[in-house]
Amino acid sequence: MVQAKENKKSEVATVPFSVAHTGVAATEMRPWGSFTTLEEGPGYKIKRIEVNPGHRLSLQMHHHRSEHWIVVSGTAKVTCGDKEEILAANQSTYVPQCTSHRLENPGVIKLILIEVQNGEYLGEDDIIRFQDDYARHK
Repeated sequence: MVQAKENKKSEVATVPFSVAHTGVAATEMRPWGSFTTLEEGPGYKIKRIEVNPGHRLSLQMHHHRSEHWIVVSGTAKVTCGDKEEILAANQSTYVPQCTSHRLENPGVIKLILIEVQNGEYLGEDDIIRFQDDYARHK
């Protein structure tokens, strides 16, 4: 005698998914390339940064945030404090808050990286520029 097995649907608990973030996929052009804000929430912001070959961002610092940079493609020349390093795809670096830093693309293809900012204030006006190829001041 064969017993019929009861066909029970497995019960999967569904947890409501809620992430509060703003500024998704807002791209801003700069003289050196562009950046796109991918996600932003309390205490963090994630950007995709593109730097054109032969260009660089200003030598700058931030009072209220630190940054992690992860190279997706291309070559990055990173100045952080008194240290310089070259990063390739899948390499990363950390820029502490209140530390002078600069990002350059010394290569022949576009540099693409992901930047993760952490801090209490993440506004674009938290930039102290020490040197700038494009004569911007702040």
